[in-house]
Amino acid sequence: MNVESIRLINFRNYHNLNINLNKNINIFVGKNAQGKTNLLEAIYFCAMGKSFRTNRDKEIINFNKHEAYIGAKININKREKIIEIKLEKDRPKRIKVNKIELKNFKELNSGLNVVIFSPDDLKLIKDGPGERRNFLDMSISQIKPVYKYNINKYNKILFQRNNLLKSNKPKSHIINLLEIFDIQLAKIGTEIIIYRIQFIENLSKIAKEIHKKLTLEREELNLNYNSNVNISDKNIIEKKFLEQLKTNVDKDLITGITSIGPHRDDIQIQINGIDARVFASQGQQRTIVLSIKLSEVEIIKMERGVYPVLLLDDVYSELDLDRRKYLTETFKDMQTIITSTDIINLDELKELERSTFYINNGKIIK
Repeated sequence: MNVESIRLINFRNYHNLNINLNKNINIFVGKNAQGKTNLLEAIYFCAMGKSFRTNRDKEIINFNKHEAYIGAKININKREKIIEIKLEKDRPKRIKVNKIELKNFKELNSGLNVVIFSPDDLKLIKDGPGERRNFLDMSISQIKPVYKYNINKYNKILFQRNNLLKSNKPKSHIINLLEIFDIQLAKIGTEIIIYRIQFIENLSKIAKEIHKKLTLEREELNLNYNSNVNISDKNIIEKKFLEQLKTNVDKDLITGITSIGPHRDDIQIQINGIDARVFASQGQQRTIVLSIKLSEVEIIKMERGVYPVLLLDDVYSELDLDRRKYLTETFKDMQTIITSTDIINLDELKELERSTFYINNGKIIK
């Protein structure tokens, strides 16, 4: 799997860019604020139909323009696919796959899998549960398209339920209507929880081994899925979910928010049995994220049969020599796109096929 070429028009600080990429390693060098991360953002957008930096598509359009274009030619198992995205300030984005326009961006199943590792990924450890749920949703959606459908459906039902809780209708009327939403929410929510449990179990198993190697056996990493739904018995999660929704109905009516469900769940991250959010140093946090991201790479390979495209945004120079060497070993098997403020000199990289590009104010020189 690889991105063969990418075309950008009025995307961030790129006015008109058309670039062919190496199927192995691509290194983009430039000072800060020259457009390195923007390029990775465009590739991610083609894979996921959205940015990893903002939820406001209008921010992506060049400041002086009204529309922008992203186009990518990708190769998956020797089959070419063209992804095209048009962004306009006054209307929703439009996405075409092989010239066929999708009804909604949520229908996008590009076939392009990406794993991105950036300094912002430390939020996965430091920030609140929302960051970790977002990681789960984006990661699982890449390998299980039905999960993406379920998340969208769940959020729609949740939105409707919360609106009902906030309404001025008589309590008896609200409770009668809530039964309909609760049945749907418990059914879809249970499917989401089961997918997440399976994913975290696989991720934890692989990440534990990778982390041991990265820390020379000094640390043991464990990941667990923490749900506010009773998941002690997987066979009756839906039943327990429904019971808890009914038990919490008075509380939900007071707050106007649904207090039970996967939208409130979290991932517990521990090193040597200790909460990494509280006790891990920044160096340890960076190693944890690296272990998790490399585990995600392996899960995609197991599920899809091919490695994803690996995007490394200004993190290579922040790793010590041993971790850079370990990371470099993965480059041999997949297309990797690296951004850096400095020329990367590492003996292992010199043996691999690569292209180096220089970026200055949205202009690229190979």
